[in-house]
Amino acid sequence: MTDPPLCPLCGRPIPPGAPQSRHHLVPRLKGGARGETVLLHQICHNAIHAALSEAELARAWTDVAALRAHPRLARFIEWVATRPPDFHAPTAGGRRAWRRR
Repeated sequence: MTDPPLCPLCGRPIPPGAPQSRHHLVPRLKGGARGETVLLHQICHNAIHAALSEAELARAWTDVAALRAHPRLARFIEWVATRPPDFHAPTAGGRRAWRRR
């Protein structure tokens, strides 16, 4: 039996049956439809899109190392690292709610 893949954002394993999805490093709407994708926990994918717009992702956040360095995502990664690999919860506050704070 093979080990489950690791989420490149949080570094936790993605067990079979855990909510997961593919993230286009360059958003599809910004020319990345056939570009590189990475498999993430769904909660990690949701956090990326809650923190950054499609335009921001296309402009400056096109690799996993950059995403991990984003201040809001770094706080999320620190928090989610203490959760079990199959943990999922609704993502709190989108970009608009976050920017008003």
